Amino acid sequence: MSDSVTKRMKAKRQRRERAHLRLRKRVRGSAERPRLSVYKSLRFIYAQLIDDDKGVTVAQASSSDAAVREQVGGSTSSKAAAKLVGELVAARAREKGVEKVVFDRGGYVYHGRVQALAEGARDKGLQF
Repeated sequence: MSDSVTKRMKAKRQRRERAHLRLRKRVRGSAERPRLSVYKSLRFIYAQLIDDDKGVTVAQASSSDAAVREQVGGSTSSKAAAKLVGELVAARAREKGVEKVVFDRGGYVYHGRVQALAEGARDKGLQF
């Protein structure tokens, strides 16, 4: 049974990685409009603003940050935690002078935690 589970998990990860590569052909971040990249694990969700021209991360936030953990209180893998991560990365981006971004959903379906993160970032003023 565990062999079939790992095959399913591997196939699912490969599907997401292929979808992400297709997306990355079209989505590119720059200094004036960095890429808001999302990655989610079973336990945490991560967001970072990337300037692909220079290859640097402008700002980042995750649900493993102490600021998010104390506000959520419960699960760091919830939609509420994802929304807080979106708000936090937007606030950090505004500090760096970034107002417009390109959204990179990382091959994930725009639903649930990914959608909550995007809405949190939009609520705090990021445009994409």
